[in-house]
Amino acid sequence: MLVAGIGNIFFGDDGFGPEVARILAADPIDGATIEDFGIRTLHLAYELLSGYDRAFLIDAVPRGGKPGTLYVLEPKMSDVGVAPDAHRMDLESVFALVRTIGGEAPPITIVGCEPSAAQETLDLTEPVRRALQPAANLVRKLVADAFAVNAQIEERKKVWTEA
Repeated sequence: MLVAGIGNIFFGDDGFGPEVARILAADPIDGATIEDFGIRTLHLAYELLSGYDRAFLIDAVPRGGKPGTLYVLEPKMSDVGVAPDAHRMDLESVFALVRTIGGEAPPITIVGCEPSAAQETLDLTEPVRRALQPAANLVRKLVADAFAVNAQIEERKKVWTEA
């Protein structure tokens, strides 16, 4: 499992993903790689093709909700309609790069937070700061659930091969 924080720490609430990744890395999840990718979209695109069973991407996701609202999204790589650009700092660009590079990315879950502001500052706004720990807890639960599903699948494979 890959857990990836995404965002620019120099633009306020856009630093949500890296901050949640930092919280998670302080108490690692067994079997999961936790990394702050920041704005390194090309690096993340290649990492997604490294053989993970699943990827959890943590990012600020403006969707028109109340600041600090958490979202769980499951995008499909086939829905990407932008051209790849290694200099853009958004998930659409990452997905377009993955598609262009080739290979198969794992199933992806985005844990997003509605930002208040993306302005030049190192500080998160208060609603987004309050969402950090709940987001970390949510990621831990989603990863644990994914491990449980994988274990069930492996058990079923074992039963079928022994039959």
